[in-house]
Amino acid sequence: MKVTTWNINSVRLRASSATQILKTIEPDVLCLQETKCPNELFPYQIFKDAGYPHIAVNGMKGYNGVALISRVPFRTTKVLNWAGKEDCRHISATFNNQIELHNFYVPAGGDEPDIEKNEKFEHKLKFLSELTDWFSSERKPIDPMILVGDLNIAPLESDVWSHKQLLKVVSHTPVEVEHLDRLMTASRWVDTARHLTPEPEKLFTWWSYRSRNWNIANKGRRLDHIWVTPALKKLITESTVLREARGWEKPSDHAPVTTDLR
Repeated sequence: MKVTTWNINSVRLRASSATQILKTIEPDVLCLQETKCPNELFPYQIFKDAGYPHIAVNGMKGYNGVALISRVPFRTTKVLNWAGKEDCRHISATFNNQIELHNFYVPAGGDEPDIEKNEKFEHKLKFLSELTDWFSSERKPIDPMILVGDLNIAPLESDVWSHKQLLKVVSHTPVEVEHLDRLMTASRWVDTARHLTPEPEKLFTWWSYRSRNWNIANKGRRLDHIWVTPALKKLITESTVLREARGWEKPSDHAPVTTDLR
């Protein structure tokens, strides 16, 4: 199973870019975040015409939203809500090969890394804690699972352009990294990108819109992840970032990330 995850930053604005990704990468499943589209307005037909007839969405108007676009059928799909909000940040599916895939859009967390001053940051940490508790109680590491999405955290020093300058910037603060580490430990998740490309090599998936010369400056962060449980670790054969997509016309600020399980 080849899986691609991409924060599309509006599926209706970038549906053509998504189909270009399907042609370029040819994943079995494309997982989208930040679709910003209610379910009834999702552009289903453009993906069906591209050979991906199995589509599950959890969307809302203008914000958040996640989707699974697959050329192989789902056996079941499910949506869960987290941290007391119904804000369309999760969707999962189980396939005929027994693999359960979870697609998440973790809250960004605002600008101030202080739960006393910033409700958005508190929401982010609560969201991550609930994920940790849920996987610990409802699933086992021996279950064949994949967790993907825009997790909005760059956990390692080599996942950001400057560890020292970003230590107090939301997405790379120690408290966020600690929460993400707890989630990873809960189900002994394997970070597929770092499994094949260990530190200290730099890996980025996001470059700010504020940087006109983003490709030259390369002030990126690795916010988009694909993890698998130990049951699938031996199947990891490839992990890539389609960096060129960040330079397409009207791009998302995220690049697609792909893991191939053979």
